Amino acid sequence: MKGNYTYVWVSLVILVFGIIFIPRIIDRVKDGNVVDGDRHKIGKEHKGAGAEELVIVGEVPPFAFTDQNNKKITNNDYKGKVYLIEFFFTTCPTICPVMNKNMVKIQDAFRDNPKFGIASITINPENDTPEVLKAYAEKYGAEHPNWHFLTGDQDEIYQLANNGFNLYAGVNPEVDGGFEHSGMFALVDEKGNIRSRTDKFGNPLVYYNGLEQEGIDMLKEDIATLLGHLNESL
Repeated sequence: MKGNYTYVWVSLVILVFGIIFIPRIIDRVKDGNVVDGDRHKIGKEHKGAGAEELVIVGEVPPFAFTDQNNKKITNNDYKGKVYLIEFFFTTCPTICPVMNKNMVKIQDAFRDNPKFGIASITINPENDTPEVLKAYAEKYGAEHPNWHFLTGDQDEIYQLANNGFNLYAGVNPEVDGGFEHSGMFALVDEKGNIRSRTDKFGNPLVYYNGLEQEGIDMLKEDIATLLGHLNESL
């Protein structure tokens, strides 16, 4: 008989726990807060945060290429500027048009700021000569004086993409266009540091999705933050 009472009490405790706590757990799962919110709710909380909360995830390796105006451009030309880096190619039939239309949106948001820049590096330099890049830039409305479309030695470009940035680029005859590459943008501060916001667990996102509006909106916010911090330090 005593065992029956114990069973009843245990069942009652489980029932009360379920009534009180399970709805709360379900709500937290829906919100993505399955761990303590004060310690881990970081990613989306960084909207409008200061530059010190955009973590450093690496440093831009040295590079030297030729732009659409036949001018030699190196990473040193971007010192003192907040800029983006992407890898693309002009005959890309898939993601590149989306990436560069989105890049134009970012350009337009900082059109009058001389401390902003973009480096668009082709992964098909055999085809993408300075003349080809110039026509491509004009086609997409790339007008900012610090937006350089860069070409050079293919091995150096692939070394920079795959090892310098860990942004995949490669030849693949089996895919449309014959080349594969990442659709991500890298954000670089005025000192040449690759910067990123973090996710809700405090992990760096590292790069920004150049194919989705959410990634573009995040970039606009974080570029503005870094530019504002740069102006304050002058």
